Amino acid sequence: MPSVVVLLSVLATCFAAPRICEPGDEALGRCRAPDEEKVTCTDMSLAYCQDMPYSHITFPNILGHRSRVDAEQGAEYLLLSVLHGLLNGECSEELRLLGCSVLAPQCRSGRALKPCRSSCEAVRRGCSHAFEGIDMAWPYFLDCDRFFVSGQEGCYDPLSEFKARQEFAFANFTDEPSTIIQFTYHTNAQMWNTLKKTAAKCSHISRTYSIGRSVEGKDLLVIEFSSNPGQHELLVPEMKYVGNMHGNEVLGRQLLIYLSEYLCSEYLLGNERIQTLINTTRIHILPSMNPDGYELAAAEVADRNDPEFNQEGHIFNGWTSGRRNAQNIDLNRNFPALTHIAYSRRRFRRFRVDHIPIPDSYWFGKVAPETYAVMKWIRSIPFVLSASLHGGELVVSYPFDFSRHPQEEKLHSPTPDEQVFKQLARIYADAHAEMANNDTNRCGASFINRRGIINGAQWYSFAGGMADFNYLHSNCFEVTVELGCDKFPSEAELYPEWRRNKESLLSFMEAVHRGIKGVVRDEHGNGIKGAIISVKGIRHDITTAEDGDYWRLLTPGQHILTVTASGYSKAVKRINLPRIMARAGRVDFVLKRVPYKPEMDDLYIPGMETYERFDPYNQFESYTQRELGENGEERQEKPWWWAYFTQSGNAAPTWLLRN
Repeated sequence: MPSVVVLLSVLATCFAAPRICEPGDEALGRCRAPDEEKVTCTDMSLAYCQDMPYSHITFPNILGHRSRVDAEQGAEYLLLSVLHGLLNGECSEELRLLGCSVLAPQCRSGRALKPCRSSCEAVRRGCSHAFEGIDMAWPYFLDCDRFFVSGQEGCYDPLSEFKARQEFAFANFTDEPSTIIQFTYHTNAQMWNTLKKTAAKCSHISRTYSIGRSVEGKDLLVIEFSSNPGQHELLVPEMKYVGNMHGNEVLGRQLLIYLSEYLCSEYLLGNERIQTLINTTRIHILPSMNPDGYELAAAEVADRNDPEFNQEGHIFNGWTSGRRNAQNIDLNRNFPALTHIAYSRRRFRRFRVDHIPIPDSYWFGKVAPETYAVMKWIRSIPFVLSASLHGGELVVSYPFDFSRHPQEEKLHSPTPDEQVFKQLARIYADAHAEMANNDTNRCGASFINRRGIINGAQWYSFAGGMADFNYLHSNCFEVTVELGCDKFPSEAELYPEWRRNKESLLSFMEAVHRGIKGVVRDEHGNGIKGAIISVKGIRHDITTAEDGDYWRLLTPGQHILTVTASGYSKAVKRINLPRIMARAGRVDFVLKRVPYKPEMDDLYIPGMETYERFDPYNQFESYTQRELGENGEERQEKPWWWAYFTQSGNAAPTWLLRN
């Protein structure tokens, strides 16, 4: 970074405002449009463009610069000069060559040739994430629709020689192609950059999106993999992984970053298993739910190298520092405590332990923005399966996490889907290299005879957990995976841990295809949203999604299904699920319209609000409001690199700001 500052200081003295010629700007003297009739061919003279695949360039160039001095005084040239340092070397060569094709266009037969739009679009797809990583806008002079043309118009590829060198280098590799992952810890900025880079690399099957921000304003960034990113597809199940809920439990965070890179790379390399998984599943990965806590935990671990630091104190504090968010809230105790409501409903003959509304009283407490964001996420997507990755033990726990008897803190407290949850937990534990091994002496041997799985409340009871909330408020079945004894293992352990967990992570995602799936339609073929699918003997129902499709995780055997919807007839089917099934069984239903007649058993439970009532008092308006300036515009802190471009006192390049 110091070298970047020095270089910027030197170049900024010759800084000038960009020449962006919008309609009418030239008449107002704001810029000069290039005069294509009177171009001058000259030898290549720009220092940073010397190795372009041609030796003669034209002035004025595409931006209106009329000489070498004019071009080198522009903010565009300054940006190209320092991109390598700003982007940590990422995409710097491609961007430099592309930018030089605009600043120093090729001269042929007395006219300037423009670079190909296809070349620009390819670079933008692959490099946009690098600019997002430093909160910088895509430079206007690399606008693919404005300064580039198609092949039919006589363009050239400024990256031709660069691509040839790359192809030659790859041709010399004799080994089979494989996924290459750098097994190091990622800062928050590096994590976001890696996720965006991965999504850009696999843009046809991946995207990133934010579900909200932490207390300190950090993005809760999710990477998605599917055959149609950003869209729910009929009968395609959705699953999620959540890591780093406790900021000091970091292995899960790293494994999910590596998993994202692995899925993208293996898909491109033709791995049939990964291609099948992504083409038939919509996968959402949130590596860090608590980025604020992670920074605190990482800072403490960095102090290990300080000889004056109390090592014993670190070992003790390592189990707590960074666990909570920046408000000192334990996020896994901050969700609505719905489990006691489920227990209290047992006195009703037709109680349902599912889709329990959030009580209004919950909003009067302290709700973390991270919790709020994840709740909205769970409500907005029809998740079927989920796992939250933690650390400190080596076991998979499953709901309920809150004991059915308040005075019994280690009481087995099963859900109505106990057998399904045991099966899901067993899938992860059995695929792990050590988790299900009863001979392994780890973490004090607390679970040595349990083959790596346990009911959460039987381990220890707590209220407000995310797993119980998923099960009781939505269709989603979530387990909690404790990845190991050390919450913050050394970097040397990251690759071995990836090896131990990779198969478990993949097998668990594939488990979303167990049980049954189908579509509930009316007589005209329209999907029915919110239809209720009940399984005889299991007092936990699931509901259909927007288009009437549903997924129901079930164990093998015979089941009787009943489907109901307000204003429609009831439908019943008996099914038999064999022990070995490659995919979920397809069971569709057609319901007929009938006059609605309320039944006596449709009891109102006092104190229970409707399911759609979410944040009724707008408690989180403050999280979405932005401070406004004197003229009503949004105030925004300038990014760290802004001062470098304004040292000379010339007009600031506002086109580099994202907003």
